[in-house]
Amino acid sequence: MYILNQILEIDTKSVGIKTVTDYVRFYINLEMQNKVSLLSFINNEKIVLKHKLENKRSDKDSMFNGIRILEELGEEIKSDGELAVLEKYGK
Repeated sequence: MYILNQILEIDTKSVGIKTVTDYVRFYINLEMQNKVSLLSFINNEKIVLKHKLENKRSDKDSMFNGIRILEELGEEIKSDGELAVLEKYGK
């Protein structure tokens, strides 16, 4: 997971992931579906964002927005299934 955290740290800073579609496409582009489930990925990303909130120099509004989006995505995965979510947002 350390490598995944490093990838997330770099990419979320440079790309500015702001929507559910952005998170799903980012996950798909990492090409790790066979190793890490989408739900595990978003749970890990939430942890990363929560840790970033502790940094006083962080843009807290974007961190809170990212956490909100990830929570919505997690709920959608739980209700509709990972495959349905990947098909819906991965286009």
